[in-house]
Amino acid sequence: MKKFAKEIVDTLTAQKVEYGDVRVVEKWKESIGVKNGKVDEVFSSDNIGFGVRVMVDGAWGFAASAQIKEKGEGERVVSEAIRVAQASGLVRGERVRLSPIEPITATYQSPYQKDPFKVPLDQKIHLLLQAVEAMKRVGGVNVASGSLFFLRTNKVFASTEGALIDQEIIESGGGIQARAVKDGEVQTRSYPFGHGGNYATRGYELIEDLKLVEEAPRVAEEAVKLLTAKECPSEITTVILDSDQLALQIHESIGHPVELDRVLGTEASYAGTSFVVLEKLGNFRYGSPLVNVTADATCEGGLGTFGFDDEGVPAQRVPIIEDGIFKGYLSSRETAPTIGRSSSGAMRAEGWNRIPLIRMTNINLEPGEWRLDDLIANTDEGIFFSTNRSWSIDDRRLNFQFGCEVAYRIHKGRLGRLYKNSLYTGITPQFWNSCDAICNRGEWRLWGVSNCGKGEPGQTAHVGHGTSPARFRNVQVGIRKR
Repeated sequence: MKKFAKEIVDTLTAQKVEYGDVRVVEKWKESIGVKNGKVDEVFSSDNIGFGVRVMVDGAWGFAASAQIKEKGEGERVVSEAIRVAQASGLVRGERVRLSPIEPITATYQSPYQKDPFKVPLDQKIHLLLQAVEAMKRVGGVNVASGSLFFLRTNKVFASTEGALIDQEIIESGGGIQARAVKDGEVQTRSYPFGHGGNYATRGYELIEDLKLVEEAPRVAEEAVKLLTAKECPSEITTVILDSDQLALQIHESIGHPVELDRVLGTEASYAGTSFVVLEKLGNFRYGSPLVNVTADATCEGGLGTFGFDDEGVPAQRVPIIEDGIFKGYLSSRETAPTIGRSSSGAMRAEGWNRIPLIRMTNINLEPGEWRLDDLIANTDEGIFFSTNRSWSIDDRRLNFQFGCEVAYRIHKGRLGRLYKNSLYTGITPQFWNSCDAICNRGEWRLWGVSNCGKGEPGQTAHVGHGTSPARFRNVQVGIRKR
């Protein structure tokens, strides 16, 4: 892969482009699904290809191919990328400017203990079958399912500036789900995270740490209990968001709004824009003084962790919100000059046949000082929400609504009545400014989101969010009454 990448760079140099780079990417995927005691899916794949990005007369061009071994394919793809750049130049506005970067020669390997691709397939299937069987033994569970997912990515990046970077990243993930149905009503409980489970740049040790079989009976029992639970009331009250739900809140109302391409309007047609306009940088109160958020691509085990982004920029820990004040965007080498800064290292592509976009890394809420038990005890009245079920937010990332799988009434400092179909709504800056307590490092968890969509054609990014539970005041919960 390195040899091929160097050959592409030589071709780009010979063509005298302003700038050019190539990514050679090989991926191995494995996914396993089990439902109601039967294997529902076993899927494995591997693919390899390369993508070439060039700048000609201040405009971008991109082309890609899976024919890495075909003679002359590299030259053909380079020529196609140049033609695309020339055509783009006919309608471009301002010339593209790239923030400077020191060319790097480096190798990066994500740390892991157990290679998931060396764990026997029957061992993985057996684990899921055990977990599903444990859920089905609980009366009232109609559907019990579980899944595992593993990904190995080998990537070589090279540029006409002299960069040559080789990375290997391993990802693992999985989870279980119990679904109970009665009288036309469906209730679901998921573990350890909604929407397919939790993911990380770790090996099979992550799956072992999840203890899926041990957690299965509790998950199933909660699904059944939800069928007879009370509906979430409609009121304005104090809420405490569990770590897993707060991860999705961060993703939608902080992570996406601070992507600088949204702010500049280049993602408006598909993903919407952002209320966090350039004039807010450095002076806008995004949240209360307790709110500190970082974009940290160096966080060990995060799904948004890597050595270098797809422009060869080293992974960084970048302040987004400090003491409640908005301090920084997720940016690229092209967008960073518009705010007088260097790239934050946030450019990533889903694969070899996609152009890099600004994507989240690990957008983390820094921990506070509370223990969760003490925070609940300190709350006279409110509702505790856990595990995301649904989300909705407008295209400027201001007005949102989140549904959760479970919620509990907090009364006189104790968790009480279980609620089903729970939801809460808010306006992003008002919500974050209502935060008056965050739990400590001992309660902090790192969550992986494997389905973050963006771009045309669409790309799915793997991103992370670390957070502890936190408390928010005067929040509308339930279906608002008119």
